[in-house]
Amino acid sequence: DLILRSRSAYLEGEKWMEWNRKPELKKAHFDAELAAREGELSRELAKGRLDRAAYERKAVLASFERDQAVAESSLKYAYVWYQTSAELFSPPENRWSALARAKMAESRSLWKKELEAQKIPYQDYMLE
Repeated sequence: DLILRSRSAYLEGEKWMEWNRKPELKKAHFDAELAAREGELSRELAKGRLDRAAYERKAVLASFERDQAVAESSLKYAYVWYQTSAELFSPPENRWSALARAKMAESRSLWKKELEAQKIPYQDYMLE
């Protein structure tokens, strides 16, 4: 069970690293989530379960949440998922936790560079 969880966390980290390399994939993912949420809200409105004002509020909130998700650092999430795989789901040490441990260092280094480029002050302990 721990090996499967470690693999899942590692693959989630890989997804976020890929989104860092290709931000358009990340945006497309969250745009699709927004479209699904808006469709759900439209159905609720059509069935009379939501009034127009509630629909508008929820649609604006869903759009805001999408914008926030797209703006978040993909490297931060990649690091956290790798850390989860390497530290939370081992021992026993397994293939996925070993891979994640190696990728942790890479993603953390890239995350630090990203923070420095954005002139965001940080201390190393803040990245744990």
